[in-house]
Amino acid sequence: MLSSLLSIFIVSALFNNVIMAQFLGTCPFLGVSKSIETASGMGFAVIFVMVLANIITYFVQLLLIWAKVEYLQTLAFILVIAGLVQMVEIMLKKLSPGLYKSLGIYLPLITTNCAVLGIALLAIKKNYGLLESVVYSFATAFGFLVAIVLFAGIREQMKYSTIPRAMEGFPIALITTGIMALAFMGFAGFKLPF
Repeated sequence: MLSSLLSIFIVSALFNNVIMAQFLGTCPFLGVSKSIETASGMGFAVIFVMVLANIITYFVQLLLIWAKVEYLQTLAFILVIAGLVQMVEIMLKKLSPGLYKSLGIYLPLITTNCAVLGIALLAIKKNYGLLESVVYSFATAFGFLVAIVLFAGIREQMKYSTIPRAMEGFPIALITTGIMALAFMGFAGFKLPF
């Protein structure tokens, strides 16, 4: 059981990274990654929301199956995620006003972050139990945190680089993301020993 959970964690965080392999959640990835501080804040907010969303949506899915209305799954999951993001926004406003201000418009974007909804739906599709779903969501969100912090570090260093004028800003960010995705694809060749 432990090796299975460890396998889920490693594969979800590195091999099948939500940003670099699945291309989910790219809007906040590109928007909030201009500084390491805001990128890490967004990453931790996504970890909190994604794990909590998967726990709640697991039970919501059981309720939908019991009521024989599984076709309402996506709508129910969206409502749960929207409520959680509102809760996180209120908590950050009270506990960390600086981080709340620095995240700005991107905090409400977690509501529309397709990674949060996508991982909740994928956990159900993969028939994960509650513990597996929690590990899967935490590992995926951790992979998001790693990717966004690495990317923010690269973008901070690019401020001191000479970049052709036509490539400044968004174009170089997309090229850098593509190179990072290629680097993460290198993990696909590893074979887990368990």
